[in-house]
Amino acid sequence: MPGAILVTGAAGFAGGHLLELLSRDATRAANRDEIVAWHRPEGAPPRWTTSSPGVRWDAVDLLDRRAVEDAVARLRPRAVYHCAGAAHVGRAWDSTEATFAINVRGTHHLLDGLERAGVDARVLIPSSAMVYAPADEPQTERHPLRPSSPYGVSKLAQEMLGMRAHGPVSVMIARAFNHMGPRQDPDFAASGFARRIADIEKGRWQPEISVGNLEARRDLTDVRDTVRAYRLILERGQPGRPYNVCSGRAITIRHLLDLLVARARVPVTVRVDPARLRPNDTPLLVGDPGRLRDELGWRPEISLERTLDDLLEYWREETEKGKVKTEK
Repeated sequence: MPGAILVTGAAGFAGGHLLELLSRDATRAANRDEIVAWHRPEGAPPRWTTSSPGVRWDAVDLLDRRAVEDAVARLRPRAVYHCAGAAHVGRAWDSTEATFAINVRGTHHLLDGLERAGVDARVLIPSSAMVYAPADEPQTERHPLRPSSPYGVSKLAQEMLGMRAHGPVSVMIARAFNHMGPRQDPDFAASGFARRIADIEKGRWQPEISVGNLEARRDLTDVRDTVRAYRLILERGQPGRPYNVCSGRAITIRHLLDLLVARARVPVTVRVDPARLRPNDTPLLVGDPGRLRDELGWRPEISLERTLDDLLEYWREETEKGKVKTEK
């Protein structure tokens, strides 16, 4: 049955790509769902939203319990993708209070609003691989839960809130491993490398990239494949049953950087900066996607090479437009 689909955090990285996917689905469908995108009151819908027709934007502060309750009661969504929240592991160490506020209290306000309104909705909570204990092997959904960072603790708390949701609300859990692609914040490794290369090509930066630990291995998935998994898990997943969203293979950050540097239009030197080394950097983070593959039929479709091509081209376009603020 058609009805409202709500995307919180729709102006963010994963939320924005999910919004585009849902908008394309709605355009092709005979009975179009209303798609409502929430963004922060102090912000505005980003400029790329013109590529997502049929979307209605609404400014809602997830930390304002009454505002969330009123907005949910008016909309009564049949599906909710809760993409809002703090998403950076490193930043959470310096902004623990803010991370817990938006990730935990904001999630509580949303679920409580749905329950109070008696809304019959399926809700997706995008959790994280950071809820798992560190391991030297691919992690399945049965792996012990022992987050080692404030960010991981906040994501596990989100899951626990979802597990205790009452009434007609059904909560699905997606444990996403690393994902990347166009429009990602340059504070994340792949996007930061790509932006720096675009700066160097434009003559805005010396032909050198300073890096930290390049030996860490990460399971990397294109964000567009990740949001396809989110849609599938919400529509067909079993409530309360977590699903890893990952490729099942890990590469070193060194190999990732080598692939990007090979795509540069000018020579680029890589320099290891000891100040950028993090003693708590997890050596290996790789997941087992078997449950998502076998139960729901999901597989990644976008190659790493295409992801890097698209990511680098995005930053080249941003640099050409003069949108990139080069560091001093």
